[in-house]
Amino acid sequence: MTPPAVTAIVLNWSNYDLTADCLRSLRCSDYGNLHILLVDNASPDDSFERLRASFPEIESLQTGKNVGYAGGNNRGIEQVLKGTVEYVLILNNDTVLDPQAINELVDVAEKKGRWTGGVVPKILYHDEPDRIWYAGGEFSPIRGLGLHWHQGDLDQSDQAEVVCGVTFMTGACSLFSAEALRELKGFDEAFFAYVEDAELSLRMTDAGYQMWYQPKARILHHCPPLGTPPSPFQIRQRDRNRRRIMWKHASLSQRLPFLARFYLTRAILFLRYVFTRDWQRAQAILQGMGKS
Repeated sequence: MTPPAVTAIVLNWSNYDLTADCLRSLRCSDYGNLHILLVDNASPDDSFERLRASFPEIESLQTGKNVGYAGGNNRGIEQVLKGTVEYVLILNNDTVLDPQAINELVDVAEKKGRWTGGVVPKILYHDEPDRIWYAGGEFSPIRGLGLHWHQGDLDQSDQAEVVCGVTFMTGACSLFSAEALRELKGFDEAFFAYVEDAELSLRMTDAGYQMWYQPKARILHHCPPLGTPPSPFQIRQRDRNRRRIMWKHASLSQRLPFLARFYLTRAILFLRYVFTRDWQRAQAILQGMGKS
């Protein structure tokens, strides 16, 4: 019996090596009905041409301009939904999948039934594969973003782990129901990059879809160690989008404590960056607090 059709979307922006590793891991997947779509977000280097030469069998498209993580994946989703597909796997280009990961994700989606909006795996640090980056998550109204459960903890895979519900699906790797993506029209492109996954998770919940965490599905993620200072771009984008998601989804009673905490912590961080003469991050704090 042929398993449900899955298309994996991998978004590239000027990083041949990481994207190539991700595509190789997808080619090694044990899943029996997998299609791969490479989307290039207007890379200014030759990475897209090199990827096409290295993986000629993989379907690809270009966005024409950099439309961010949200927009780039949406272009892929639009292309995928023109065909017949049951599930769409959104995957960061800096991830590497275990060969059985897609099987495990689809197994949960099929068992949970019609109102399954998506399933997420356990994600481990690539350079420290016994340490957890994401093991399910939830949306935090006081912070205005998605929280990673057990981030930084050692992986205890020898202990019994069970499938459980989540309220935040990370954009690093999520298997979405094609039906849910079609209804919700993918990511909100106003978010460009960062927090767009939390925003889509909230709309999933509002629409009545359920989201699940499957610990047996495992992937590795190239990401900085826990505690690494964010870049100025990350500070600016994440802070703007934290305010944007609260304005879009939160009640007044949720917004007030969020805003109080947000501006207090931003003021403290700003003073810390000024004290250490980190002018770029200090400026990013001000930009993140400004007009979205």
